[in-house]
Amino acid sequence: MTDKELFDALVKQGSLSEKMAQRVLRDAKLSDTLPEDLLYSKRLVDEEVVAKAKSVLLDVPYVPVDVAAIPQDVFDLVPQETSHHYRIVPLSRKDNMLTVGMLRPHDEKAQEALRFIAKRDRMSVGAYLVTPSVLEKVWRRYAPFAGEIERAVKAAGVAVDEKQQVVSLEEALQKSEEAPIIKIVASSLRHAVELKASDVHIEPQPARLRIRFRIDGVLREVASLPMALTRPVVSRVKVLAKMKLDETRVPQDGRFRTVVQGRDIDFRVATFPTPNGEKVVVRVLDSGGELKDFNALGFSEYHQGLLEKAMARPYGMVLVTGPTGSGKSTTMNAIVRKLNTEAVNIVSLEDPVEYFVEGVNQSQVRPEIGYTFASGLRQILRQDPDIIMVGEIRDNETAGLSVNAALTGHIMVSTLHTNNAVGVIPRLRDLGVPAFLLSPALNLMIAQRLIGRLCTDCAVEAKVPPALAEVVKKELAALPEVIGKEVREKFFAPYHLRRAGGKRDCETCSGKGISGRLAIHEIFCMTSELGDIINSDFTAKTLWDEAHRQGIVTMRQDGIIKALDGKVMLEAVLRETAE
Repeated sequence: MTDKELFDALVKQGSLSEKMAQRVLRDAKLSDTLPEDLLYSKRLVDEEVVAKAKSVLLDVPYVPVDVAAIPQDVFDLVPQETSHHYRIVPLSRKDNMLTVGMLRPHDEKAQEALRFIAKRDRMSVGAYLVTPSVLEKVWRRYAPFAGEIERAVKAAGVAVDEKQQVVSLEEALQKSEEAPIIKIVASSLRHAVELKASDVHIEPQPARLRIRFRIDGVLREVASLPMALTRPVVSRVKVLAKMKLDETRVPQDGRFRTVVQGRDIDFRVATFPTPNGEKVVVRVLDSGGELKDFNALGFSEYHQGLLEKAMARPYGMVLVTGPTGSGKSTTMNAIVRKLNTEAVNIVSLEDPVEYFVEGVNQSQVRPEIGYTFASGLRQILRQDPDIIMVGEIRDNETAGLSVNAALTGHIMVSTLHTNNAVGVIPRLRDLGVPAFLLSPALNLMIAQRLIGRLCTDCAVEAKVPPALAEVVKKELAALPEVIGKEVREKFFAPYHLRRAGGKRDCETCSGKGISGRLAIHEIFCMTSELGDIINSDFTAKTLWDEAHRQGIVTMRQDGIIKALDGKVMLEAVLRETAE
């Protein structure tokens, strides 16, 4: 079958105009590209239509392929390099018959490769026509990361033997400069970015080196290396982060930046000594990542209203609280982005700069040279700012300077570590901020947690178990009336929700059932009543009484509403908000 015969067939059946066919053939010749590839890349004809036309011309059967049903063991019969080069994918094996899919069954080199595979494994081979999209789906079933690691380990000359002895320090330092070790580290970091991992854990175990990625808040093991590679791999990471190679007794911190997939990626590195060697955690920060709006971050309409009202005030503090990894920096940057206009001067102090926002004067603190949040904040006040963003209030001096900045006509956005929104006030008091300054300085306190977002393509419907239904009923009954009536009319017993389906063939979530994360929130506002409470001998109870008087929607209530709406799992909400 020639290209012209294929194009003539498509023209004859009306799938392609004669003029377009001539143009594609001409363009292919000029660009030294296969005409058929241009058909696919320009999407001029549906790929199934092309496959059916080729089936008739070549007398090779075409059938749709269920990629998820392909057994994992057949991938070993056709190496990934061979599959990519010759556009051949394994489909099934029964006894001594291997069935493959081919994009170009008439390609003599592809036929020769199949004959080699058949002779090597003493099998017969049968072929079907497949489309480019099937090829792509099958290629994703291969394990590229594990393959790269395995090849790099072999190139390093280290046997995959869990009982192998650890090499000497000198040998390890020498190997850390060799290409295979560089390949292992580079591949690990690149795939972490591709899989949108937030952290990479390089962990020496008694008999192996384990690499895990934190994806959507959950750690997943992605590679297991020989123990002999522990020092070389750790040393390579330390070289990148400009750490001391000969210091293995105490923890070290470092950072570096590189470009992955055309994006600037920051890596924060922390080492930790263990009996098996140094454990390394690499935080992955996509500086060029997409900044989301409040709705995409999970803010309900009710919470958005409270937040926007506070942002409209000319000065005061907006504090975002929660544990490490709860999305505080993302929310803080979304607030600053919303406030960012030509009429205001926004200056930030961050550690590190996680998102680059055009129009915002962003600065990264460097404690090792004395440039801290506190010292930087003093300098910011000389930059004629309207809005100040401080990455975190973590000491008495920064807390005092932040409050004074809010009192002198600036909008101050920052983060704090507390368990809930009400906990902001006692935390600031612990940091030495006088009670009488809190009322005029504070505008809004936001607490949040991140919950795994259910995959929209494979989540399944389910009823709420009786024990959990009582919890749901109680929390919905306690909602403030401003939104409670509407919510209770929408969600009523028997309650229904969605659970993670985790279908193996789901392309959206790769079989995990979770695709990304969603924040749940609670917001506590400063009022004159709250000011009076702060200036008296307040307790946690009096603060919560004021919060309920305001109509606070707690994180648990916000999460339950999102669970009933099919966005997150109820069990995950209850676990994250357990007191």
